[in-house]
Amino acid sequence: MLGYVMIGTNNLEKATAFYDALLGELGAKRNMEGPNFISWSSGEGTTSFCVITPENGEPACIGNGSMMALYAPDHATVDKVYNMALEMGGTCEGPAGPRPDFSPDFYAGYFRDLDGNKLNVFNFAMP
Repeated sequence: MLGYVMIGTNNLEKATAFYDALLGELGAKRNMEGPNFISWSSGEGTTSFCVITPENGEPACIGNGSMMALYAPDHATVDKVYNMALEMGGTCEGPAGPRPDFSPDFYAGYFRDLDGNKLNVFNFAMP
């Protein structure tokens, strides 16, 4: 249903290094680049994830209540990507682990990126 999602950054170089590592761990590769944006995808027909410096020249800011969720194939990958995000300067919004209040099979870690955008990495796979 979604073709791409885009989040703002105030430092494209740092955001690119952050997402090259995280999204690479999830099997995504850069699929488009421009002077003020980078896009990653895991293949043709899949949703792309993009970071951009705002076109209007104003600072990028976070959306209250906005969040992107990154699918991982298993619990170990959730843990790895979540920990990578924190090691590279992201901040914790909820440690990786089961979320039985949502679903008995839901496993996720929540974090904010270097610009404060909220994301999670998740899966529904059983351990």
